[in-house]
Amino acid sequence: MNDNIHPSLQAMTAVERVQRLFAAQRAACLAQPCPSADERLERLCALKRQTQRYQDLLSEAMSADFGFRPAAESKMLDLLGSVLEANHAIAHVKRWMKPSKRSTELLFLGNRLTVTYQPKGVVGVIVPWNFPIYLALGPLVTALAAGNRVMIKMSEVTPATNAVFKRLLAEVYPEDLVAVVGEELADPNVFTSLPFDHIVFTGSPAVGRIVMRSAAQNLTPVTLELGGKSPAVVSRHYPLADAARRITHGKSVNCGQICIAPDYALVPRESVDAFVAAVRTGFEAMYGGHAEGNPHFTSVVSDRQLQRLQAALDDARAKGATVTACAPLPAAGNRQLPLHIVTGATPDMTVLQEELFGPVLPVVPYDQLDDAIAFIHARPRPLALYCFSHDGAERDELLRRTHSGGVTLNDWGWHAINHDAPFGGIGNSGIGNYHGEEGFRELSHARTVFQRRRWFPTQLFHPPYGSFVQKLALKFFLGHGDPELR
Repeated sequence: MNDNIHPSLQAMTAVERVQRLFAAQRAACLAQPCPSADERLERLCALKRQTQRYQDLLSEAMSADFGFRPAAESKMLDLLGSVLEANHAIAHVKRWMKPSKRSTELLFLGNRLTVTYQPKGVVGVIVPWNFPIYLALGPLVTALAAGNRVMIKMSEVTPATNAVFKRLLAEVYPEDLVAVVGEELADPNVFTSLPFDHIVFTGSPAVGRIVMRSAAQNLTPVTLELGGKSPAVVSRHYPLADAARRITHGKSVNCGQICIAPDYALVPRESVDAFVAAVRTGFEAMYGGHAEGNPHFTSVVSDRQLQRLQAALDDARAKGATVTACAPLPAAGNRQLPLHIVTGATPDMTVLQEELFGPVLPVVPYDQLDDAIAFIHARPRPLALYCFSHDGAERDELLRRTHSGGVTLNDWGWHAINHDAPFGGIGNSGIGNYHGEEGFRELSHARTVFQRRRWFPTQLFHPPYGSFVQKLALKFFLGHGDPELR
């Protein structure tokens, strides 16, 4: 875009482009409303090939956007998951597309009832910065499998990634099938106000509310993948060092900037000090005791996010908590913030009020499992819950009495990387699902089709009422009313 153009004209140009793209996709959708299975497979295979081809360029771009991100981390977290999801859709989309035979009511026995899965049309996907490729490709795979056309809004925080992603897609898809906009669209409300047939948003609950209000103006259904404070409950019956290392990994990979990262740990009161020591040992084992300049440790994505995390730690210290850094702090200008453990936190502290989304781990003591469950209940329902226990009864009790979007037992996060199961939140942590068959259903319209056989006499139920067949049907299915009810 020409830097000499007035900013208001640049913004207008971006707005007009988005509107033109939407109009083109809507027209293409009307011209071809239901692509065949072979067409969908071709599109999915092309996306998989492009992801594999572009893996190095994408990894370099994501590292540039973050300040630093290990190529191996980008490939494992953003690209491997995307290819696995594409593989799953390719293997199953023909089965998902088949009409589902259903049973008619006994009253209509002999007729035919099916549910067909129809593409919704044009799907809008809003992508956050923390996993810019996985959280773009996941919904894109699902939407293409369901036969939709897709417009993707990338984050303004990831311009280098956006540019590579646009190039990747433009080589295999016309823009009336898949289109991408990014940081050039200054006002994201322009995107969410379009009359999409479905919107998939990944981000914070606060922004999710804004997206939902905007979508409501067009009665557009939404899938909201949000977040919240996902707890990790460590049982007295589980090896403390193993739980600490796995939670440390969840709070350190991608520098803790993950919606399903363990937000805080609930630990038996008598084990808190040992748990803190084990977390520090785990960080040392994975990162050698230093974050700055570490080729395996991702940066906090921006100065703004770094300041937010530092403010939360300062707030905790000021209110009496103990903050333990697992490595020396980075020099000014470096955003590789090491994991910080917070003990002695109280409910009035930011670290126990807001989703941390970074390498900060509050450790909350509990005495009995009931206390841990009560602590979880006192907060909005989280996107994930982690239970470290080898006691089946204890695990069952925790699962029975709590709600969360998903669960991993004796580890963190891996439930979200298995694409034959749905991924989604509940309450404050989200609405709806994608991944796998549930994602296909989410982005399809389940259309009921009832076919009356030529010989079936539904006219027997027409007025005038009171015929023998009508009386028989009512008596058989309704029985007799209660004459004493007046």
